[in-house]
Amino acid sequence: MIQRRYEALGAVNDLFIAIWFLIGSAFFLNDALIESGTWLFIVGSAQLIIKPVIKLMSLIHVNKAFQKNT
Repeated sequence: MIQRRYEALGAVNDLFIAIWFLIGSAFFLNDALIESGTWLFIVGSAQLIIKPVIKLMSLIHVNKAFQKNT
């Protein structure tokens, strides 16, 4: 159950990354929106850092739960 929650959190994070990059790419088609598009790329890139953090948190949490039950 713990692992599934972290997988869901990771999937939601991946969805938002895709959304930021897609919208940011569309913004680059309009000169007036290029700065906003750049910020969306920065936000998406920052969320790419979150992805391995979620995975590490999951591994630590599951390991602690497993050790607690043994």
